[in-house]
Amino acid sequence: MINWIQNWYTENCDGEWEHHQGIKIETLDNPGWNVEINFNFTNTEVNNENWKVYEFSENDWIGYSIIDNIFNASGDSFKLNVILKIFKLITENKSIDEDIVTKLINENKG
Repeated sequence: MINWIQNWYTENCDGEWEHHQGIKIETLDNPGWNVEINFNFTNTEVNNENWKVYEFSENDWIGYSIIDNIFNASGDSFKLNVILKIFKLITENKSIDEDIVTKLINENKG
């Protein structure tokens, strides 16, 4: 996934986008991850999606939304890879359904 996100980022760098939009990956204090990726001024078209959360326990959760071409996702400390996979699938399909997200989460537990 790291190679894929690096390639997507590089493909969208145009001298401007990376200065004002880009990708932000941060840690949360609960602990967990927050990822924000701005689709504005990229070649990627996405559909808006309201916040969807998948919470199995206090330490096993993930959620994401796409509002105004901004992908925002958070998850527990073991969900960074799943967040990036969700982002990848969204870039390929404009959106994804809940069954696919659940499958990604379950694969990550293995």
